[in-house]
Order: sequence, then structure tokens, then C-alpha cells
Amino acid sequence: MRLYKTSILAVCAFFPLLSAMAQTEVKRNQINSVSTAVPFLTIAPDSRSAAMGDVGVATTPDVNSLHWNPAKYVFAESDASVAISFSPWLRGLVNDMYLSYLTGYKKIDRMQTIAGSLRYFNMGSIQFTNEEGRELKTGRPNEFALDVAYARLFSEKVSAALAFRYVRSDISSGLPSQQGAKAKAGNSFAADIAMYYHSDLELLDKSGTWAFGLDISNIGNKMSYSNEQFKTFLPINMRIGGSIGLNLDSYNKMNFAVDFNKLLVPTPPLYENGEIVRGKERDVGVVKGMFQSFTDAPDGFSEEMHEISYGMGLEYLYREVFALRTGYFHEHPTKGNRRYFTMGVGLQMNMIALDFSYLVATSGRNNPLNNTLRFTVILNLGKEVQKTQ
Repeated sequence: MRLYKTSILAVCAFFPLLSAMAQTEVKRNQINSVSTAVPFLTIAPDSRSAAMGDVGVATTPDVNSLHWNPAKYVFAESDASVAISFSPWLRGLVNDMYLSYLTGYKKIDRMQTIAGSLRYFNMGSIQFTNEEGRELKTGRPNEFALDVAYARLFSEKVSAALAFRYVRSDISSGLPSQQGAKAKAGNSFAADIAMYYHSDLELLDKSGTWAFGLDISNIGNKMSYSNEQFKTFLPINMRIGGSIGLNLDSYNKMNFAVDFNKLLVPTPPLYENGEIVRGKERDVGVVKGMFQSFTDAPDGFSEEMHEISYGMGLEYLYREVFALRTGYFHEHPTKGNRRYFTMGVGLQMNMIALDFSYLVATSGRNNPLNNTLRFTVILNLGKEVQKTQ
């Protein structure tokens, strides 16, 4: 178990450096994933969206909207809500790594909502050793992000939001200095911008709604894990998608949603003899890197399209009390190769709601994401507010 965990931590701690060193090995049509710091910020934290193929930018509002699209909060039905989610992570490899998520919101009035969240990623304990194998000390690498958000209604159908985030990544906990590079915890500040549109819909003689959402998250300064100058981009991500909800009858409802994701981070270029022959230099500023990410793939437009991952999900609701959910997430094999089916259930009991999700990986043998579980408990506070149509 120590060997597994040591390998995982080493990859997490030094992946940005390894990626930079390995750029000379990137060849046409081979694996060329986009590396970032703190990838835990992209993990779906809640059970509902995780059960629907990691979608959420345009789904109906809920307490966990801050991660997916905080602009949805002003359309939430409850005046206030809090939730806590928990997911054992990579249990096929280690037994004490987990992701936890605490979030909540409160409506100031009909036009405004504030929200906050705390995300904590525990990598478990690890025993560090020196080159001779002598035990040095035990560390507990961890990462967390603290968020606040403000959402405002601009019309009966349109809302927008801003979110601000502090991120701390202490993956070098107890790690000795290496060749003059002193390891330290990474710190960064970031922001999200989001918008949401929804409207009534008539389809197949059924009433319902349709919605569109856009969220650009983790726009912030690069992160460093040592006193060296090398810094790594945050996982700046553009999420765009839509949803359709149909009232089948007075008791039954179906929701369908789809999300598309694109990391706004420079792609590793192709090197030959130490020179870039295709692609662009990655060591650029944050703003330039965001715009460059649309045109810098070494294989051109086809590779840029491979960098778009997508998820789709379906939700069935019975009397707004019981929910069945399923979905699928796809990422191109050369860009991470995360591909999996998801499923889950939800139960609303007065003020309390319980959600559960389960993941079945379809890419690779012994995929460490396989059998991932998530649990969410939601407490609805305050009065129910009238829907904004």
C-alpha cells in the first residue's frame, strides 16, 4: 500500500515538472494531455451531478450550484439550503483518500443570492523515506478551496454570478528539499464568471422548461510548489451546456442535460532537438494562455476538438420526492481518457434530501475511478419561494 500511495503522491507533487520535461516526447496523434495544478477543483463534488455524467451548468438549480454555475441560485425554490458531500477517492489504490464538500446559499431578496463552499481533498497519510529507505517523517498531503459567490437576477429569465476562490495545495507535506529546490505549499486566488438563461417550453404536448448555462471557472494566478520559478496553471475551465425539463403528468417529470468542457490552458507543444516545431510556447501569462488555448494544439483543429470533453445526463422525478439518474462522461483517449457511465438515486424527505451516485469506468483495465461512490445530504432551510418564470 505504501508503494501505491508514494507513487500517487509523487505524480501529484511533480506532475507539472514531469510534463515539462516530457514535452520532447510528444508526437503526432499520441497522448498529449493538458496538465494543471490542483486538478481536484474539476472533480464533481456532489452526488446529483455525478450521477448524471458530471453535468450541471444548465440543470435545475440546487444547493450545489456553486461548483457548476452559481448564476442558477437566484432561480432556486428554497430560500436557503446547506449540503455536505463525501466521496472516497481512488479506493482501488488507497484506502484513506477522500473528497469532502460543504456548501450553502441564502437569498438576500428576490433578485440576489449569496453562497459559499469549502472543498477539502485528503490524500491520506504517507511515510517519507530517504534514498537509503530510512523513514523520515509521516505527512498528510491535502488540498482545499474556499469559495464565496454572488448571483443576481437581470431579467425574468437571465441571471449572472461572480465567485471568488482561495486555493491551498499542501501536497509536499513533510517532503525534504530536493537539489536546492525547497518544497512548499501552493497558494492561489481565482474567480469564476457565470450566466444562466431559462424559459418555458412546450414539446410533444407537454409543458416544461429549457435552459442554457455558461461558466468559466478558476481564472487565477499560477501556482508554485517550490522556491523555483516554475509555475503551473490552475485548471481554468469553460463549461457550456443546456437542459430540457418536461412535465410528463402531474406526478412525473424528466430532465435531460448536456455539458461541454474545455480547459483554457495551453497545450504542450511538439519539440524536436529542443525546439518547438508544432504548437506554441506554454510559459505565458494567464490571460494570454486562456486565449492561446483555442489555437495552440500541435495537431491543429482536430486536436483542439479532442480537448473538448462532454457529459450527458438523464433524471426522472416522481412527485419531486424520488429521483432516478443516469449519465455518461467522455474524454478523448489522448487527453486523459476518462470515460464512464454513472447512475444514482435521490430521496426528498420534508426538509432533508439524500443523494447517492455510483461510477462505472469504461476505459482501461483496473481503472482507479471504477466503483467511485458519492454521498450527499441536503438540508433545505427557510421558506419555499415562488418560482421565477
